[in-house]
Amino acid sequence: MAERKAVRRACALRDLARAVVSLVDVSRRGGMVDNRTPIVTRYIVPQITDADFQRLLEFRIGLRRFLQWSEEQAGAEGLTPMQHQLLLAIRGHTDRRGPTIGDVGEMLLIRHHSAVGLIDRAEAAGLVRRRTDEADHRVVRLNLTALGSRLLGLLSARHLEELARLQGHLHAIWDGLPER
Repeated sequence: MAERKAVRRACALRDLARAVVSLVDVSRRGGMVDNRTPIVTRYIVPQITDADFQRLLEFRIGLRRFLQWSEEQAGAEGLTPMQHQLLLAIRGHTDRRGPTIGDVGEMLLIRHHSAVGLIDRAEAAGLVRRRTDEADHRVVRLNLTALGSRLLGLLSARHLEELARLQGHLHAIWDGLPER
């Protein structure tokens, strides 16, 4: 049973990825499936039920509430939401040397110059430090300071507790997805 659910989830994610790629391809062609057919007619799916729309709404509301809660938690510790995300991006990065500024920009979905400004402000607040890569002195790596690590630890513990609290609700939404 658990394997079947895992397979369904994987298939749903695969289908979603394919749809996103298709939408990107279509958007590059000016919103047309081909030279004659607008995108709207291709992506109207009559099998979507009222329950599907309700589940999507519940999911979106849940995401928005979680994000608002997360922003409030960051503010309670004196951080902006983006500073919190920056700390998490640095700590969660898989390269033990630390992420580059470009890596952070990609993870936070912001442009390089915006990442530089965010990092400048976080560095001035004593949350992060820059250091030159030992192998390539053109590359700047980022690491957390003791203060940044402490604040991220507090926030992460709260976030994990909140996610555990929401887990049952999220599973109910996920498990209700139709097989496709």
